[in-house]
Amino acid sequence: MLSIGAFAQLGQVTPRMLRHWHAEGLLVPAETDSASGYRAYDPSQLERLHRIVALRQLGMGLTEITLLLQHGIDSHQIASVLASRRLEIECDHRISQARLTDVERRLVQLREEHTMSPIEIIQKPLPALRLAAKSTKLAGRHEVSEYVGPTFDSIAAVIGHVKGALDTPVVQYDMVDDGLEVTVGYACSAAPNAAFDIVELPAVEIAVCGVHLGEMSGIAASWQAIHEEIAARRMSPTGPCRELYVRAESDDQADWVTELQQPVTSGAAG
Repeated sequence: MLSIGAFAQLGQVTPRMLRHWHAEGLLVPAETDSASGYRAYDPSQLERLHRIVALRQLGMGLTEITLLLQHGIDSHQIASVLASRRLEIECDHRISQARLTDVERRLVQLREEHTMSPIEIIQKPLPALRLAAKSTKLAGRHEVSEYVGPTFDSIAAVIGHVKGALDTPVVQYDMVDDGLEVTVGYACSAAPNAAFDIVELPAVEIAVCGVHLGEMSGIAASWQAIHEEIAARRMSPTGPCRELYVRAESDDQADWVTELQQPVTSGAAG
């Protein structure tokens, strides 16, 4: 017989793991002392231990392993698990490769230019949003400030009494042939109203995002940093961008916090 420590060492697992598998009925010791709780394993159980470890390394859960060991190894089920694990590993590899490329690029930037991006930039998905909003077409960005603030105020005057209705102010910008389509609104469940439209913003699989701190007069530099980062990551902007006003209360804008969100696609930047 082998002690739990010796058996664990042979199988390259921990005694704690063996106790857990015992409690789950997956690998029951050959002998258990009723008084001391001392567990002992027969050397022949090492084969079952190896099988459990191998199946765990394939990504299978304890319930699946228990069923397989009770009813026999099913080649079709194993093939399905392996196919799923292959996809997970390929995804992990792509993420790791992208992170490695990003690290290398930042190192080159620091060594050669001795600079870093003025804002920290990340990639993440964006949720779908339902906005109580108004939209208009502007000739250019110089007209944005004159439209956005008053539009937020007019919508807030209608829905501001509803708890939480003003928590998520969003502006979406869409470049069109003859100008800039601007949608201003609040993400909320407000009922349709003659004072605004209900606008559905679709979910975005991946966006490059950064945080702009302070006055909106400096936001162009933050957007420029984001687009430089998109090009450096060999991505391309796709679809309208968004500004999420995380904090926008003070009149002087000194403490404003704005998240800039640009949907992207992978591949060479245009």
